[in-house]
Amino acid sequence: MRVSPQKARLVLDLIKGRKVEDALNTLAFTKKRVAATVEKLLRSALENANYLSAEKDIDVDVDRLYVKSAIANDGPRMKRIRPAPMGRAFRYVRRIAHIELVLAERNANTQGIANKLGSESRRREAGKNEAARAPEKKKSAGKKKAVGAK
Repeated sequence: MRVSPQKARLVLDLIKGRKVEDALNTLAFTKKRVAATVEKLLRSALENANYLSAEKDIDVDVDRLYVKSAIANDGPRMKRIRPAPMGRAFRYVRRIAHIELVLAERNANTQGIANKLGSESRRREAGKNEAARAPEKKKSAGKKKAVGAK
C-alpha cells in the first residue's frame, strides 16, 4: 500500500492480539486513511480461513480467530523530484508499506494457560516493585579518613 510503514504501524498496533470481530469494529471507527485498507485485508484473511474450513476440510473455528501478528515492513521507495527556488530540484521519497496479517485460532486451554502465566508474571513484578520501594539499610559508620590532614 502507498503509505509509510510508520503510519501503517499506528493502526496495526490497535488490532494486535484482538479477536477478529473486535479488530473489525476498531478499524471501522479509526480515522486513519490506512484503516480502510487494513480492514479490507483483515476481511480477506477471514474469508481465506472460511475457505480453508469449508473447502479444504481443515478444522477452523472462525469465531475463535484472533490477530496473531500484524506487521508493516518497508517496500520499494519511489523517488520523486519537486521544483525548488532558483531553478533547483528537491528529491523526496514516497514510501510503500508491505502489510502482513496473521490470524490464529485461540483455544480455551491456551487462553487459560496464558491467563495463569500472566497472573504469575504480575505477582513477580509486584514482588520486584515492593523490593524496590523498601528503604535501603544504612551502612554502618566506619572510621572516616580525615581529608586534607597528613
